[in-house]
Amino acid sequence: MELTEEVGESSSPPRALGGFGNYDIRNDIYNRLVENENEEAISNPGFRDLLDAHFCRLPLSYAVDVNMDRVEDVLLHRKILAQAKDPDKRPVFHVRFVEQIRTSVDGYDDVQQYVRINSTSGGCDNSEHEGDTAHISTSASRNRDCEIDFEPCSKLGDLNLDVRKKNDEDIEERIYLTETYSGRQDISHIPVHEIIFSTIDKPKLLSQLSTLLSDMGLNIREAHVFSTTDGYSLDVFVVDGWPVEGTDGLHEALEKAIAGTEGTWSGSSPSQSAVEKALAAQPKLGDWEIDRRLLKIGEKIASGSCGDLYRGTFFGLDVAVKVLKSEHLNEALEVEFVQEVMILREVQHKNIVQFIGACTKLPQLCIVTEYMPGGSLYDFLHKNHNVLGLPLLLKFAIDVCKGMEYLHNNNIIHRDLKTANLLMDTQNVVKVADFGVARFQNQEGAMTAETGTYRWMAPEVINHQPYDQKADVFSFAIVLWELATGKIPYDNMTPLQAALGVREGLRPMLPENVHPRLVDLMQRCWDAVPNIRPSFTEIIVELEDLLQGVEASSEADNT
Repeated sequence: MELTEEVGESSSPPRALGGFGNYDIRNDIYNRLVENENEEAISNPGFRDLLDAHFCRLPLSYAVDVNMDRVEDVLLHRKILAQAKDPDKRPVFHVRFVEQIRTSVDGYDDVQQYVRINSTSGGCDNSEHEGDTAHISTSASRNRDCEIDFEPCSKLGDLNLDVRKKNDEDIEERIYLTETYSGRQDISHIPVHEIIFSTIDKPKLLSQLSTLLSDMGLNIREAHVFSTTDGYSLDVFVVDGWPVEGTDGLHEALEKAIAGTEGTWSGSSPSQSAVEKALAAQPKLGDWEIDRRLLKIGEKIASGSCGDLYRGTFFGLDVAVKVLKSEHLNEALEVEFVQEVMILREVQHKNIVQFIGACTKLPQLCIVTEYMPGGSLYDFLHKNHNVLGLPLLLKFAIDVCKGMEYLHNNNIIHRDLKTANLLMDTQNVVKVADFGVARFQNQEGAMTAETGTYRWMAPEVINHQPYDQKADVFSFAIVLWELATGKIPYDNMTPLQAALGVREGLRPMLPENVHPRLVDLMQRCWDAVPNIRPSFTEIIVELEDLLQGVEASSEADNT
């Protein structure tokens, strides 16, 4: 069970604002507001404290990102974040016209731009939750006074990536993008608007918002994405594609688009919970319903935006207890909770974490499974820095495949296979865990919802195309690469960069000094065409055959 990678995929863990040496940018912002005779700054004696509190809610990169020619934006952001505390108003959004961009095309077929992502290293592990605050912008849009001689990117999704190597402290990564245009007409003026969102922060919020804007026909020129220390998001998009300067029509279109999206944005619990509705339609609860009073909760093992993982005991048995945070409960999370329970109660295999039971009484929802003292493969590889010999690597891989084969034979897709969700017992037996996004596969049609973790996600899932169990096989290929190299996939990229790259054919660099049969298996498992990927049953045959050969060779060497 892994709960540490659930913040937004392009936002960093919030950090309190510090100074740059003896310099504190908040002083300049405050002085500029006073110089501009801002009424709140002048009339409110406690304004400076309020300003400091606002910056302390946000990561350091927010202060770096402030435009000193528009310091009043800070007050707007503070107001929007305050409004987002009301569940009935979420998501809060604000629309304003920014400028007219003059664009000319000189007949070139290939137009090159770049997306610049500025990050600040924070000493975090290179796992999914480390993704630093994304600052995505087209190069020309940074120079407001210059004539732009190319068309803007159509969407974040239509990009080819060539990622350059990071620097050390203040990182500037340039991803060079190439788009081909045919039959284009000269465009004289393009209105550019800014749209600011705030709501409860959650996994894949950036993806949800960017998809919303793209589906409206808006081109995302810049995205500035921040997470607050108390669980809210502040997402600023600069877009074109709305044909007029006026914002009334765009505001109305956004309202309709948000109303038409599935699921909940507010994070508030409905009057009758999704848990109660779903369980009412289920057979009798049986003996897996646990009385919370019988659980002894011990130390916290991990924490995420939606829940915490604890070590505990249940009738003397060591257990792991995944507790959903009541303040973040909403209908979507409750449905996910029920689906995880429904799947766990149906599966039993030596390579699947054993389900003990669940507490389904609001507001304290929790799932209880066997305790896995060996921790996750992610920690084993990347925090403990273990290097696997080929026999142990193959044993781990076979354990994973047997668990996944069992799931697929029972018509279940895991959808988030990664080393953080692969746990070990005291005998180094690896078991598949965390079924929060797993689903029974519909026989009527394939799934299309984007879910999982970007570094391990199959291209068809990223592209919102129909997918099936072969998406898990792709994720296994990345896990196998991790086991062979001991490295984090795409460790020189943010999660969002990795996703954009994978959809364009990017894969991890083939490892050297690794058995050629393993390298060949990786390549077949991460093939862009799902039908070419082998099944887990086929993979097990190959891995067991390779293991037998390795063990036989080792025995021969010892005689």
